[in-house]
Amino acid sequence: MLGPQGTSGKVRVYPLTDFPDRLERLTDIVLRSAAGDCPARIEEVWPQGRVYLFKFAGVDSPEAAARLKGAYLTVAVADAAPLPPGEYYVHEIVGLRVEDAGGTGLGVVEQVLRTGANDVWVVRQPDGRQLLVPALKAVVQDVDREAGVMKVRPLEEWLG
Repeated sequence: MLGPQGTSGKVRVYPLTDFPDRLERLTDIVLRSAAGDCPARIEEVWPQGRVYLFKFAGVDSPEAAARLKGAYLTVAVADAAPLPPGEYYVHEIVGLRVEDAGGTGLGVVEQVLRTGANDVWVVRQPDGRQLLVPALKAVVQDVDREAGVMKVRPLEEWLG
């Protein structure tokens, strides 16, 4: 959240979602900040250029709205928009074990970098080093969320 707007407790929010149009249909969200997670009820949402104005229940002053600056709006997994096959939310990728096609463990995905061209999955290897895996069909063979495993082509094929 960017900070307060006006005198009635409205908050300016820059959307980080690929589906900003659905923000106007939300009613309940979770505000995530360094202080922890806090459920919140949305009273109204207005698009305003590249940002949205939110009015939350119980946030009725600029001072209360200012306390929300820096927090993130998150939705419950059940409320997330469905994705096309082969696309994943960050929470579905982080924590997956990564193996090569032969079953050799390469590590665990600990972070997703959004680069613009394609995501890059940061894998913590057993020896503590990081392996950067580009989220490309030429590299990633399979993502099995239920089993918690991602299969990638042999490293020598894509590391060059």
